[in-house]
Order: sequence, then structure tokens, then C-alpha cells
Amino acid sequence: MFITNDFEAQSELQRELLADEKLLWTGRPKKGILFRLSDVFFIPFSILWCGFAIFCETSVLSTNAPFFFKLWGIPFVCAGLYITVGRFFYDKLNRDKTIYGITNQRVIIKSGVFNTTIESFNIKTLFNLSIDEKTDGSGTIKLDSDQTNPFSFYRGAWPGNKKAPALELIQNVRTVYNLVLQQQRN
Repeated sequence: MFITNDFEAQSELQRELLADEKLLWTGRPKKGILFRLSDVFFIPFSILWCGFAIFCETSVLSTNAPFFFKLWGIPFVCAGLYITVGRFFYDKLNRDKTIYGITNQRVIIKSGVFNTTIESFNIKTLFNLSIDEKTDGSGTIKLDSDQTNPFSFYRGAWPGNKKAPALELIQNVRTVYNLVLQQQRN
């Protein structure tokens, strides 16, 4: 039984399969700009950071300060703009380029904004599977939940900072979760 309606994702993942492997499901995360629970902390911090950096930089630029001091604040302004606005667009672009697949042997996550990364997880050795299901049936399956780290929500906020592996923001999450459990039992 194959569960998908995204034939482009299916053909992209077919190239990654081993000879004796069968693709059972493909999917993609939800598209668009999203706000997450961690943004409750990030948004106020980012506004303060960006506002302070812009204030300091404009103050220095309006004086006769040495050229070095005028350059010093630019990285802080850039970081402030990224954490205030840019990270939402980076997250959107990353999710647009992400494809998930479940085979009879593995869970595959193909993603990457600047280069392609393929993560492969042996379905038989996955532990700490957890599911977060919303009322509309969408949700996230965490493949290795890190509940011991109180700052795990912070992962993935910067490009290159790795998030915990997950099939994030997918439709029919319960069906996909049950498919993974079924493959673990086979």
C-alpha cells in the first residue's frame, strides 16, 4: 500500500532507495510562513536586539566616530534583522525544499536550502518516537525527542543549527505514525 498524492516527491525519493527497498509514503511539511510556540520567547528578544542594534548603529553613524566603529555595529544589525524577520523566510524556504519518505526499512528526510542533505533513520532502531497531533489531523512525528534539554526549542533557529529529526507539520500524522509503528513490527 502506497500513501501519497505528491508524485514529484515520490520520484525524487525513488533515487535514494536501496535495491530491496519499497517506498510506502512520501510527504512534505506545511508551506508558508509559520509562527511556533518558541516565538513567544524569540519575538520579544529579537525586537529588543534588533532595535538596540539599529539604535546604536544609527547613533554611531550620526557622529564623527572612527570608521572602525561605524563598521562594528553592522554584524549586530544583520543578526538582529535575521532573528526578527529573516528566520521566518529561511524556515519557509527550508520547508519548501523538504521531502519526507517512509520505506519498509527507513525514514528518509531530504532537505536543504543551500545544499541537499539526506538523513536516513533505520526504522527498526528508532526509539523515543513521539507524535504531536492537531485537531485538523496534521502534526509532527519526532523521531528522537530530546526532552532532557530545556533549550531544545532553540535548535534550528540559526542556519546550520540542527533541529531534532522529525516529520514536521505533515497531513494525516496519525496514519503516518501508525505506518512507522507497523514497519517497526514487521
